[in-house]
Amino acid sequence: MKKIIISFVGGAILGTAAGFVLGIFFYPFIFPPPAAMEQVVDADKKRIVASGMFIHANPSDPIHYGRGGVTVYDDTVHLEPNFEVGPGPKFHVYLVPTRDITSASQVKGTMFVDLGRLRAFKGSQNYGIPAGVNLSKYGSVVIWCEQFGVLISPATLDFRDT
Repeated sequence: MKKIIISFVGGAILGTAAGFVLGIFFYPFIFPPPAAMEQVVDADKKRIVASGMFIHANPSDPIHYGRGGVTVYDDTVHLEPNFEVGPGPKFHVYLVPTRDITSASQVKGTMFVDLGRLRAFKGSQNYGIPAGVNLSKYGSVVIWCEQFGVLISPATLDFRDT
């Protein structure tokens, strides 16, 4: 009888823990946060430096994907209204010197600029570029998972002639 009670209590604890972990993982998929709708302040007065499109870097990975556009102004990185990535923890927006990124190893060894934590998994968002950053030295904008060191989605920048 004692073994049955211990088995029942142990199973209940393990089941609760497993349910909690699965709940945390699936929560963003079941209840996604609303899309961001930020507009670039005085966009008509700002000079567009570069633009690009986020890609699904690893098509065999259905969880880590990205799509949509990015526009880089002199002092702002603007993720366009059609921007979307698969949900996850601690996503950040990086400026990376490498172009045509397809793997995490191309990001890990670089001197990237962290523009901040991703505020929403879809919709337009603005990220300020720190003063003194020479944008011509950065060939990509990358969505990166800091918690697990995973490349989520890169966008190669196409610079405009000035």
